[in-house]
Amino acid sequence: MNQEKSQTLSLGMMVVLSALFVFFWASGFVAAKYGIPYAEPFTFLTLRFVLALVIMVPLTIIWKVEWPKSLRSLLHIMVAGLLVQTAYLIGVFYGIFLGLSTGVMALIVGLQPLVTGSLAAPILGEKVTARQWVGLGLGFIGLGLVVAEKVEFAGQGAWAISFAGLALVGITIGTVYQKRFCADIDARAAVTVQNAVSLVVIGMLAAGFETMHVDWTREFIFALTWSGIGLSVIALALYFFLVQRGAAAQVTSLIYLSPPTTAIMGWLMFGETFAILAMTGMVIAVAGVALVNR
Repeated sequence: MNQEKSQTLSLGMMVVLSALFVFFWASGFVAAKYGIPYAEPFTFLTLRFVLALVIMVPLTIIWKVEWPKSLRSLLHIMVAGLLVQTAYLIGVFYGIFLGLSTGVMALIVGLQPLVTGSLAAPILGEKVTARQWVGLGLGFIGLGLVVAEKVEFAGQGAWAISFAGLALVGITIGTVYQKRFCADIDARAAVTVQNAVSLVVIGMLAAGFETMHVDWTREFIFALTWSGIGLSVIALALYFFLVQRGAAAQVTSLIYLSPPTTAIMGWLMFGETFAILAMTGMVIAVAGVALVNR
């Protein structure tokens, strides 16, 4: 079934979808920079999931989306969502909220393609070639160079680092789980279910541990709208779709292109400058991803 799905998409279409995924995934850090000053992390994420569901529920009715046919399939997609989206976002947002530098967060989460590659063979039966391992290694080195100036190890608390570890474990295990058990589920149904599950969990955390106060500034509204539509709908759907149709190590290698893309967005939107080291890292990261996906 998976091979049949892969054959229905041209190489050009996969490239376009991959590029769109990288763009939207990378924009998450920009959206967070706009939104987090005006709301606590769980509160921001709760509103993000509400907006995503307001968009997706009517669309699933209009599109007559095919839902999981069994309780077992539904549970699989819920577990995948709790890992890929809920655990990952809790780890990233609360780790940064607790003071973890974005550079350290990017480095820790950037281990995902390497760990996924290690799990792909024993769990999914996917062979990672020597060339692809070289590409994965180059991608991580490139990522490290891109974020080098933002890496601050001094003063990083154990709890903040633990949340970064939670993000890494969540998205890595979730990706492998999703590839293994959710291959035949409609991506639109999956996105809707996963946002609903995340809303329940993170909404409870927001109610229990935060004031849920929001400053409804233009910046916050922009960040919330972009996050709810661009990330919780489009980026999540593209990730699910690409994991269904590609090897796990290849798809996750695209994550290496996220920090370079975010750096470019920061240059365009916030006037941030590029160091020679960062530009070198971008080239190495692109070369690494190209090796993995050639």
